[in-house]
Amino acid sequence: MRVYLVIVDESEEALVALRYAARRAAQTDGSVHLIALVPPQPFNAFAGVQATIEEEARSRAETLVTAAAGNLLSQGGKMPAISVLMGEDVKVVREYIDGHPEVSALVLATAKEGGPGPLVSHFTGLGPKMPCPVFVIPGHLDEAEIDRLS
Repeated sequence: MRVYLVIVDESEEALVALRYAARRAAQTDGSVHLIALVPPQPFNAFAGVQATIEEEARSRAETLVTAAAGNLLSQGGKMPAISVLMGEDVKVVREYIDGHPEVSALVLATAKEGGPGPLVSHFTGLGPKMPCPVFVIPGHLDEAEIDRLS
């Protein structure tokens, strides 16, 4: 079974990638894995404050990924696998892919305007040798165009 990995955040790019991955999974009888990233929080000398900041960031990420999963289900898709992971984005995504050989593709999208984001830049650069393809969906596509491509 094909597994499409999508990084969920508050960006429009995440919505584009999610739509493509969901449609592609439906066409190939695959599934979608969603990751919400919780960036490392700056060190705070007060442990209680540090714990509260980290918990709020994690809660926000959980809310985002749960909403994305609900959106996927409402469109008639299957329930995706959900992970909320803490750490530096590129490192966490790479470790997830390396630890989950069932991932068939990492699905990312570009911004409507401007340069690529850090994940697109990193995973499409010459440096990393990926165990799976990276699909980069143009962020300016509308829903009909994404559906046609998938």
